[in-house]
Amino acid sequence: MTSPLRSPFTRYVSPQGPAELHEEAQPDGGKETVGDLATCPFCTSVWVTSTLTAGQLLWPRATRTAMGALTALAGADALQLAYSALMDKTTGGQ
Repeated sequence: MTSPLRSPFTRYVSPQGPAELHEEAQPDGGKETVGDLATCPFCTSVWVTSTLTAGQLLWPRATRTAMGALTALAGADALQLAYSALMDKTTGGQ
């Protein structure tokens, strides 16, 4: 979903898993730095946490709404993963 935002700074390598891509930073000076930050899960989590914390301070109501939507999305993902695991277990991975 965020590939268009990362594309100026990264290059596609291969699929990494269901709905996931393996991308690497472009080796172009400043682009490499931004690409490393955009493809690093730890770095991304720090940026997201910092943004949500600033949002809580500056725009608490809008940020709570966004966080509620993200929580619902995470719950839906967890339910989908649980459903897939149960289907694999009951059908033997067919």
